[in-house]
Amino acid sequence: MNQVERWFGLLTDKLIRRGVHRSVKALEDDITAWIDTWNESPRPLTWTKTADEILNSLADYLTKVGTVSQKTAQN
Repeated sequence: MNQVERWFGLLTDKLIRRGVHRSVKALEDDITAWIDTWNESPRPLTWTKTADEILNSLADYLTKVGTVSQKTAQN
């Protein structure tokens, strides 16, 4: 599931946020063209962090926002 989310993140970052679409049809056409271009030369999405790095980053974030329980913070 994370790979799918990352692909949609790329679509959002590279097309939707950067583009100017004056209609839904224009947006749909741009998305279709982007997908066609992607499929011409697909490349796998790769992890750039280890699982431990991701979990540590998540734990740091949860500590900052105050959602970590006392028991979780001790582990």
